[in-house]
Amino acid sequence: MHLVYPAVLSALLFCTGLYGVLARRNAILVLMSVELMLNAVNLNLVAFDVWLSKAARETLHSGQALTLFTIAIAAAEIGIGLAIVLAVHRNRGTSDIDRLRDAAEGPGDGSDDSDGSDSAAATAPGAEKAEATA
Repeated sequence: MHLVYPAVLSALLFCTGLYGVLARRNAILVLMSVELMLNAVNLNLVAFDVWLSKAARETLHSGQALTLFTIAIAAAEIGIGLAIVLAVHRNRGTSDIDRLRDAAEGPGDGSDDSDGSDSAAATAPGAEKAEATA
């Protein structure tokens, strides 16, 4: 088998995973897309290891060994990542990345009043009406 076939398949898998990371808003789908990208890398490692072992008679199969390490790291990453996503979902009630980012920034535009006055009451609609009737 030629090296082109697994290389093209790996590139397609990696691009699909990259699209999933960039376009998805659900944290679990983002983790699945990262796993797809890691599997594309594993496919490349094994394919190039087989291709290089045909060229050299004495080989250590380092691509396959690196693939085993990548699989172990990916399993640990998914376990920790899912635990974090579940903890955040229990606390915040959502796993949507945009909502989590907005909740982390807090309400308002980020400016603080240093004098301690309540400027929100003065700018709220109906504040002028309340002052006029009082």
